[in-house]
Amino acid sequence: MKILVTGGAGFIGSAVVRRAVRDGHSVVNVDCLTYAACLDNVASVSNAPGYAFEQADIRDRAALDRILAAHDPDVVMHLAAESHVDRSIDGPGTFIETNITGTYTLLEAVRAHWTRKGRPDGFRFHHISTDEVFGSLPADPSVKFTETTPYDPRSPYSASKAASDHLVRAWAETYGLPVVLTNCSNNYGPFHFPEKLIPVVILNALAGKPLPIYGNGSNIRDWLYVEDHADALLLVVQQGQVGRSYNIGGENERTNLELVQTLCRILDEKRPRVQGSYADQITFVADRPGHDARYAIAPIRIRDELGWRPSVTVEEGLALTVQWYLDNEAWWRPLQARQGVGERLGVKA
Repeated sequence: MKILVTGGAGFIGSAVVRRAVRDGHSVVNVDCLTYAACLDNVASVSNAPGYAFEQADIRDRAALDRILAAHDPDVVMHLAAESHVDRSIDGPGTFIETNITGTYTLLEAVRAHWTRKGRPDGFRFHHISTDEVFGSLPADPSVKFTETTPYDPRSPYSASKAASDHLVRAWAETYGLPVVLTNCSNNYGPFHFPEKLIPVVILNALAGKPLPIYGNGSNIRDWLYVEDHADALLLVVQQGQVGRSYNIGGENERTNLELVQTLCRILDEKRPRVQGSYADQITFVADRPGHDARYAIAPIRIRDELGWRPSVTVEEGLALTVQWYLDNEAWWRPLQARQGVGERLGVKA
């Protein structure tokens, strides 16, 4: 296939780009290179045959029209988004502009291109979203998000992603655009931008800084290794049923405190402190406004219909992730100087 990936220099998008190129697909990487993007994420495939990079904003209709005409993709995988909840609390406008207006602009550009090409049957628009659109779950482990869970977003970020999901479904129903949608649980792994929980903990631990945990650390997340997610996304775009949505989960629920304690144990083994444990650096801080209690996905549809299950347990994935950060200081060190990294965000509420 020729795949156009929006946000392909970001965390999840770059994993999709790397996997797609390794699988032999041609890839057009469209990214406007905001603060969380990094072309080093795709350096390993940047010289591969069939790979192309286009710097463009998904809100720029003229740029999108030019790129679609020039590259004529078989598939568009839409990952470009603002995704940090704390930043959305402090500055929701950027999330509305990128996640809602940007998705609308992309949908219109893709619809026009698909129509001009005669509405080819094999074309797909794959919208990649988050489980946060479903809101917060109770503690009962038997209750999980499914594809029919009602939407209940509770942050500016999740509300903007919920809106984008609704736009994609509306363009499918109204205009017949062949779409598939996926909603994923929390991703982690190599190239994770150093403002999210897992890289913050790893890098703060190495620097001897406090390891901040919101509230009492009881909030639960379902952790999905990013390489597993990339495999699932490419499977869905090739074999998923048009008009269908698929929830992609790691089946690895952990409280935030359990997660951080696991990271500390791994670091204790891989790079021991002179004295004591990295867990001694754990610090509880004021909770995030509107902090959802629990996310968990039941990935039954993608398992039963497409045969996908995560291949990496959270313990395996965390060990791989810690080792990657230990081995790649040249990647993460410059990113720590970017705006907002290392600061406590999301407190303006």
